[in-house]
Amino acid sequence: MLIKIKSNILSSEITDRAVFESRREFIKAATVLSAGILLPGLAQADSYSSNLQVTDRNDVANYTNYYEFSTNKHDSTILAQALKTKPWSVEVLGEAEKTGVYNLEDILKDNPALERVYRFRCVEAWSMVVPWLGFPLGDMLKRFKPTSKAKFVEFTTLYNPEVMVGQRSSRVLDWPYVEGLRMDEAMHPLTMMVTGMYGDELPNQNGAPLRLIVPWKYGFKSIKAIVKIRFRENMPGTAWHKNAPREYGFYANVNPEVPHPRWSQSRERVLGSSIFTSKRKTEKFNGYGEEVAGLYSGMDLTKYF
Repeated sequence: MLIKIKSNILSSEITDRAVFESRREFIKAATVLSAGILLPGLAQADSYSSNLQVTDRNDVANYTNYYEFSTNKHDSTILAQALKTKPWSVEVLGEAEKTGVYNLEDILKDNPALERVYRFRCVEAWSMVVPWLGFPLGDMLKRFKPTSKAKFVEFTTLYNPEVMVGQRSSRVLDWPYVEGLRMDEAMHPLTMMVTGMYGDELPNQNGAPLRLIVPWKYGFKSIKAIVKIRFRENMPGTAWHKNAPREYGFYANVNPEVPHPRWSQSRERVLGSSIFTSKRKTEKFNGYGEEVAGLYSGMDLTKYF
């Protein structure tokens, strides 16, 4: 049985929060669509999901950093609708036994969907809480059988300047967008490959049909519209780190003790909050320190930021 609710057919008097709660109940007994593809199994919250107050869906869907389309946080909501997300495939390369091109529907068949509510912290010092749909990245990576030489995983965004109009200029970043993780970060159970949010398919402006979420890192690590995964022996050169290495480190762990060169990271503005609401105190590793601090044992996090 497939149940899908579209908020645009509901009465304007029903809040997005109510819609979200209804969807959560339905998801426990139904499958969901991701980018037009049926996800197998049941999408259920697991032990890694939090009980935090969820950010209003409209705020999350209409306030995005997606420079492939625009540097304006609101324009991508409209501009990204021109992107066709099906069919979609992901190329796997590098230090792994099972490389090649994989259709998204085949990837999803092997990776049942689950729901996780995660904090999300932008390097620009704003934050939100989002109910994501997807699966642990490590579950997918294991299927490609990375070799002992694979120390890092590199991800690449779609390059399509005809549609992704922000890619027509190289003034902001070198395209396509590239991000990367150390192998143990990629395999950590909190690291998630996302295909939907709020009980629905992932909107284009939020990275459809396949994006990364690493909840203890700043948001620019959570690359969108992934078309390529490469297992590497050496650390990859990533988009923002190459652009401004003193401002955007490779690790990009949320850390209130390490300010950005142009602003403090000690506090954050919660998306959707009133201008009269006090900013929230930023937590180290975005509140996930108990789970992930051990990954960086012995590292100087002011140097490896």
